[in-house]
Amino acid sequence: AMTIPPPTSAYVHVPFCRHRCGYCNFTVIAGRDELIADYLKAIEIELSWLEYPRPVNTLFVGGGTPTHLPEDAFSHFFEMVRHWFPPKPNAEISMEANPEDMNPAMIQAMQAAKITRASLGVQSFRQEKLKMLERSHDANMVIDGVHMLREVVSSLSLDLIFGAPHETLHDWKSDLDRATALPVDHISTYGLTYEQGTSFLGRRDRGELVSAGENLEREMYELAIDELQSAGFEHYEVSNFARPGHRCRHNENYWFCQPFYGVGPGAARFVGGTRETNIRSTAQYLKKVLQGESPTAESDKLEAEDLAREQLVFGLRRLDGIN
Repeated sequence: AMTIPPPTSAYVHVPFCRHRCGYCNFTVIAGRDELIADYLKAIEIELSWLEYPRPVNTLFVGGGTPTHLPEDAFSHFFEMVRHWFPPKPNAEISMEANPEDMNPAMIQAMQAAKITRASLGVQSFRQEKLKMLERSHDANMVIDGVHMLREVVSSLSLDLIFGAPHETLHDWKSDLDRATALPVDHISTYGLTYEQGTSFLGRRDRGELVSAGENLEREMYELAIDELQSAGFEHYEVSNFARPGHRCRHNENYWFCQPFYGVGPGAARFVGGTRETNIRSTAQYLKKVLQGESPTAESDKLEAEDLAREQLVFGLRRLDGIN
């Protein structure tokens, strides 16, 4: 049998948020900060099941809102994560950040954790759209956050959403213009979707929210491609644009169907040809792990044909394509 090399990529999920935004269907828990101490214990236990440290080329801390952790919890979290996933030389250490959490203390904690890449959840610069998306930052917080992060990370990415209710093509262009005017290396753009389990889906079905519609969304997407390419960003994956040398290496690892570790509530991993996903409920995840039980909810052995199909689909999403 062919031996599968161990992963050199790891994902760790931080589920905490101040508020669950109406469009969000990720594994998050809002307003339950009293669970942070138990979460840190559970992460320590789940990591210890690795048995020995696993060196990585890419580490990605996502959420939720990793920057929502108080500084001491944040520091303790990163000490554990870096112990079990020691970064190899020139590793990409990436994390998601929220504009409202960017202050000197958090920036210092990120610097101490040796974060090399930050992805800032901007979504928009327009107050009306931010309010509609239930985001509590404003454009000035974004600009301040970008300048603070720039001091710490060598790669900085912004997330933007298009196709919000009542958004016009002109509105979207203003968001793109403001994003490209900032000193950033990478931009991800996502069309607003109405997913199962989100409050936006119910509101749309009740007629309270009007979705943009396919034609306008397509125009917005095409506008993003034109604007970002002419601003020097390469459109290297369906939703992702990077300046040369600033592609997200961690995501590229997924898209090449390479193995990866995954730790935390709702996290997925692909190790030894098997894909596993942890329980999505943070409370259930904590209960299991603190009792010493596996938090795995699903497990699938990927056969060669399954893997080939995945490689094909991911290949079609990427500029580099597939042979």
